[in-house]
Amino acid sequence: MKIKLIYIGKEDSAELSPAVANYVNKIKFYLPFEVEAIPYLKNTKLSVEEQKKQEGQLFLKKIENSDFVTLLDEHGKEVTSVGFSQFIQQQMVRGTKRLIFLIGGAYGFSEEVYQRGNYKIALSQMTFPHILTRLIFAEQLYRAMTILKGEPYHHI
Repeated sequence: MKIKLIYIGKEDSAELSPAVANYVNKIKFYLPFEVEAIPYLKNTKLSVEEQKKQEGQLFLKKIENSDFVTLLDEHGKEVTSVGFSQFIQQQMVRGTKRLIFLIGGAYGFSEEVYQRGNYKIALSQMTFPHILTRLIFAEQLYRAMTILKGEPYHHI
């Protein structure tokens, strides 16, 4: 199985981007993992709904019909680290070829992206900056892989 994280934004933190890259490299030891940025829209005079719609179209162009799409969304299900590892394992067992995770723009996802999504996970009830969301997600994915392998990174 391949996992891909797609987000709206840019690499925007000299302090945190290396930490994200560190976890990305660690995850690649376990399975193929890719992170892709969709650049911010240039026209900032759009309404909120129009911006979400345009960003949504950019997301949908990156997704294949067979992908299992999980939205990282404040209205998603909160899971523990062990629960997240079980979710990853379930996708492996069911034969998912590409597991896609999406981080929306400043205003969230368009209705079209919500309709295409297969599942929603909330990393927290709190709101984080995008770079921090990427770091938390990457760390939790790495933690999930170590849990599945029975390694001591996560003390069960």
